[in-house]
Amino acid sequence: MAQQVYTLLVEVGRAENDGLPKDATGAALVCYASGKDEDEAVRETVAILKQAGLKPLEVTGHGSIDERLAEGHDIPEEERALMDRALAENSVIVAQMEAIFDEDEQA
Repeated sequence: MAQQVYTLLVEVGRAENDGLPKDATGAALVCYASGKDEDEAVRETVAILKQAGLKPLEVTGHGSIDERLAEGHDIPEEERALMDRALAENSVIVAQMEAIFDEDEQA
C-alpha cells in the first residue's frame, strides 16, 4: 500500500521543558503525517512528539487527503503544500500548535 498523508489532531499535556506558556495546561496540535495507514501515521506522530519533549495524550484522526476531499472538505493550497511536504519527506509536519489554558485556573 502506498504512503498517504493523514490529518491528525493531537492533544498534549504538560511536560518538563515542553516550551509551552507557563500557565498553559497543554496544547492542541494539527499534524500532517505520512503512513501506510492511519495507525502507522498516529504511531509515528506520537513517537516524534515524545522525542520533541511533548506529552501526547490523545490523537484524533481526520483521514487521508482523499478521504477528506470525499467528505467535502475544502483544503487550502497552504495546507496541501504541507501535506505534500509530509509525503515527500515521509515525515510528520506540525502545521498548527495552540496552547490550552484552564479557564477555572485563570478566574
